[in-house]
Parts: sequence; structure tokens; C-alpha cells
Amino acid sequence: MTMTTEWLTAFPIQPASAAVNALIEGWKELSAHERPHFNHRTNEGDLTKTLKIHVENNVAPRHGLLGMWSAEDVIGDVDPATGERVEERRTDIVYGWNDATQSIKLVFEFKRLGRQKKHRDHYLLEEGLGRFVTGIYSRKQAVAAMVGVLLDPEPDVVPPIRDALKDTVLGTTLRLIPTATGQPISKPSSVFPAADFDTEHIRDAALAPTHGHSIRVSHFFFAFGYPTATVKTKKPAAPNA
Repeated sequence: MTMTTEWLTAFPIQPASAAVNALIEGWKELSAHERPHFNHRTNEGDLTKTLKIHVENNVAPRHGLLGMWSAEDVIGDVDPATGERVEERRTDIVYGWNDATQSIKLVFEFKRLGRQKKHRDHYLLEEGLGRFVTGIYSRKQAVAAMVGVLLDPEPDVVPPIRDALKDTVLGTTLRLIPTATGQPISKPSSVFPAADFDTEHIRDAALAPTHGHSIRVSHFFFAFGYPTATVKTKKPAAPNA
């Protein structure tokens, strides 16, 4: 099995691209200089909630985006026998859109990224990219987005992530589908021009979109508009965070 793009003809790429562009525009505006409550020391939750509000209130109206934005959108399942919530998760930012024939629920999962291996693992494994593979993020969706917030220069952070995806064990864990040339990533992205690369992953039938058994994840890397230094990160949040 190799990456395919035929399904893109049925994917509502225009509203999805508009949402991506709005998010990038909002990020650039907020991160242009260090702000007391939006900077490289701010935790992921506060960054994403502030960004969502700014995009929803200020950026989206400028571009006529009619979809719905959400931060920390609660997803999961309910046990019908007991009413208990099971496998509850909260996604960082979601853009939802639909018309009479199509709909999307585009999830953006954010991770603060320095050059350390622990940051890279947090981005790639079960608390990051893995949530779109074996986890319940973007259930039944064809496309999702990982967003790395850079705490170190891009050359120190992003190439090692691309290289790590070449590891056979990691590729098996992430159920990676290679490109036609056998590469683990598609660079440039075939979905969003602003993305650094795409990965495609096999999903279980209960999670997979209607076009097949895989999800395409586009990877974006957001930098602050001023010099930063790596800061210590808190212990990763609990699985239901």
C-alpha cells in the first residue's frame, strides 16, 4: 500500500485551506513580538485557547470564514450500559464546516518543540501523532494537522523529526503508509502548501474515513517572531488532557 491522492477530489479543500491560512495568519499576528500572556514560555493550552479566540474574533471575519472554531473540544465515547464516559479526550483547536453535501472537522494538535529527544517523542508518539493513528482524534476524518511550536531554530528541530520517521519500528508503530518512492513522508505536502510535510497512516475501520482506511496528517511548524531559547517543559499532561 502506498500514499494516494485520488480522494482529494472529494475533499472540501477550499474551506480546509482557508482555516489553515487563518490559523497561520493569527499565529503570526500574536507571535510577532513577546507578549506577557502569549510567548515561548506559555503552556500549550493557553497558547491554543488564545489563538483560537483571536482567529475566531478577528481573522476569520476578515476572510468570510463561516465555519465554527472550538478549543479543547471534548470527544470520546459513552458506555451505553452504564452511562460512563470512556476514552475522553480534548482536542486543541478544531475547525468545523459543512454544506449540503460535504463536511469537515479539521483537528489541529499542538506540541511545544525544542531540540531535545523527549520533545520529539512527545510529538510523534501516543500523546501526539499517535492520537490520529490508534487514538480517537479525527475519527472518520480524512485529514488532520499536527502543529509544532518551535522553541529552538527550525534546523535543530524539524529535520530530526523527519529523520525519526524513517525508523522502521516507529513507522510500524505509527502504521505509516509510504509514498510511491518508499519514503515515510510526502514533502512538499499534497494537501496544504504551508505544511512542511504529510504523513499517511492506516486506521482501524471504526476510526477510518469513508474514502478508505487511512488518514493524512499535515505537519506545520510555527515559530515565534523573535529570538527564543529552549525553556523547561512541564511533565506531559495526563492522557485525558
